[in-house]
Amino acid sequence: MKIKITIGKLAVFAELNGSRTAKWIWNCLPVVSKTQLWGEEVYFNITPKIEIEKGCARDIVEPGDVAYWPQGPCMCLFFGMTPHSKPGEIKPASTVNVFGKIEGDPHILSTVKEGELVKVQRAAHG
Repeated sequence: MKIKITIGKLAVFAELNGSRTAKWIWNCLPVVSKTQLWGEEVYFNITPKIEIEKGCARDIVEPGDVAYWPQGPCMCLFFGMTPHSKPGEIKPASTVNVFGKIEGDPHILSTVKEGELVKVQRAAHG
Protein backbone atom coordinates (compact mmCIF):
# COMPACT_ATOMS: atom_id res chain seq x y z
CA MET A 1 0.00 0.00 0.00
CA LYS A 2 1.32 3.39 -0.96
CA ILE A 3 0.07 6.87 -0.07
CA LYS A 4 0.57 10.27 -1.64
CA ILE A 5 1.09 13.23 0.70
CA THR A 6 0.58 16.61 -0.95
CA ILE A 7 1.59 19.76 0.94
CA GLY A 8 1.13 22.90 -1.12
CA LYS A 9 3.01 22.16 -4.39
CA LEU A 10 5.15 19.43 -2.78
CA ALA A 11 4.18 15.77 -3.20
CA VAL A 12 5.85 12.80 -1.52
CA PHE A 13 4.98 9.13 -1.51
CA ALA A 14 5.22 6.69 1.36
CA GLU A 15 5.10 2.91 1.46
CA LEU A 16 2.97 1.57 4.31
CA ASN A 17 3.95 -1.43 6.41
CA GLY A 18 1.64 -4.30 7.34
CA SER A 19 0.61 -2.92 10.75
CA ARG A 20 -2.97 -2.46 11.97
CA THR A 21 -2.18 1.28 12.15
CA ALA A 22 -1.27 1.32 8.44
CA LYS A 23 -4.50 -0.47 7.54
CA TRP A 24 -6.52 1.94 9.67
CA ILE A 25 -4.88 4.97 8.04
CA TRP A 26 -5.45 3.45 4.59
CA ASN A 27 -9.15 2.95 5.35
CA CYS A 28 -9.67 6.54 6.55
CA LEU A 29 -8.18 8.18 3.43
CA PRO A 30 -8.41 10.77 2.02
CA VAL A 31 -7.49 13.15 4.83
CA VAL A 32 -7.19 16.93 4.53
CA SER A 33 -5.61 18.98 7.31
CA LYS A 34 -3.19 21.85 8.04
CA THR A 35 0.50 21.35 8.75
CA GLN A 36 2.23 22.06 12.02
CA LEU A 37 5.97 21.93 12.63
CA TRP A 38 7.97 20.69 15.61
CA GLY A 39 11.65 20.94 14.84
CA GLU A 40 12.26 18.82 11.74
CA GLU A 41 8.91 17.08 11.97
CA VAL A 42 5.78 17.90 10.00
CA TYR A 43 2.58 16.80 11.71
CA PHE A 44 -1.13 17.31 11.28
CA ASN A 45 -4.40 16.24 12.84
CA ILE A 46 -6.05 13.02 11.77
CA THR A 47 -9.06 11.25 13.29
CA PRO A 48 -10.35 9.01 14.76
CA LYS A 49 -8.08 8.05 17.63
CA ILE A 50 -6.30 4.69 17.86
CA GLU A 51 -3.97 3.35 20.54
CA ILE A 52 -0.27 2.46 20.68
CA GLU A 53 0.25 -0.71 18.63
CA LYS A 54 2.68 -3.33 19.86
CA GLY A 55 5.21 -4.09 17.15
CA CYS A 56 5.28 -0.65 15.53
CA ALA A 57 5.43 1.59 18.62
CA ARG A 58 8.67 3.61 18.76
CA ASP A 59 10.25 6.18 21.09
CA ILE A 60 13.10 6.82 18.60
CA VAL A 61 12.45 7.13 14.85
CA GLU A 62 14.44 7.42 11.63
CA PRO A 63 14.45 10.10 8.93
CA GLY A 64 11.58 9.37 6.57
CA ASP A 65 9.45 7.52 9.10
CA VAL A 66 5.72 8.15 8.84
CA ALA A 67 3.99 7.69 12.17
CA TYR A 68 0.73 8.07 14.04
CA TRP A 69 0.86 9.98 17.33
CA PRO A 70 -2.08 8.87 19.52
CA GLN A 71 -1.86 11.89 21.83
CA GLY A 72 -2.59 14.27 18.91
CA PRO A 73 -4.12 12.41 17.30
CA CYS A 74 -1.78 13.27 14.43
CA MET A 75 0.14 11.88 11.49
CA CYS A 76 3.85 12.69 11.77
CA LEU A 77 6.48 12.94 9.03
CA PHE A 78 10.01 12.87 10.46
CA PHE A 79 12.96 14.25 8.52
CA GLY A 80 15.38 15.34 11.26
CA MET A 81 15.87 16.46 14.83
CA THR A 82 12.97 17.44 17.09
CA PRO A 83 13.23 19.61 20.22
CA HIS A 84 13.42 16.34 22.28
CA SER A 85 16.19 14.79 20.15
CA LYS A 86 19.70 14.08 21.33
CA PRO A 87 22.67 13.93 18.94
CA GLY A 88 22.30 10.92 16.65
CA GLU A 89 18.63 10.23 17.37
CA ILE A 90 15.22 11.56 16.40
CA LYS A 91 12.85 11.55 19.37
CA PRO A 92 9.11 12.17 19.03
CA ALA A 93 7.22 14.06 21.76
CA SER A 94 6.04 10.65 23.01
CA THR A 95 5.58 7.13 21.66
CA VAL A 96 4.35 6.88 18.06
CA ASN A 97 3.20 4.03 15.81
CA VAL A 98 5.55 3.92 12.80
CA PHE A 99 3.39 2.73 9.92
CA GLY A 100 5.30 3.77 6.80
CA LYS A 101 8.41 5.21 5.16
CA ILE A 102 8.76 8.18 2.81
CA GLU A 103 10.25 7.27 -0.55
CA GLY A 104 13.29 9.30 -1.56
CA ASP A 105 14.95 12.04 0.47
CA PRO A 106 12.72 13.06 3.41
CA HIS A 107 14.66 16.34 3.82
CA ILE A 108 12.52 17.78 1.01
CA LEU A 109 10.02 18.33 3.85
CA SER A 110 12.25 21.14 5.16
CA THR A 111 10.47 23.45 2.67
CA VAL A 112 7.08 22.94 4.38
CA LYS A 113 5.65 25.95 6.22
CA GLU A 114 3.31 25.86 9.20
CA GLY A 115 -0.37 26.12 8.28
CA GLU A 116 -0.07 24.75 4.74
CA LEU A 117 -2.88 22.57 3.44
CA VAL A 118 -1.98 18.87 3.42
CA LYS A 119 -3.86 16.08 1.67
CA VAL A 120 -3.13 12.40 2.19
CA GLN A 121 -4.65 9.98 -0.29
CA ARG A 122 -4.18 6.51 -1.66
CA ALA A 123 -1.57 6.49 -4.41
CA ALA A 124 -2.89 5.54 -7.84
CA HIS A 125 -0.99 2.26 -7.80
CA GLY A 126 -1.31 1.70 -4.05
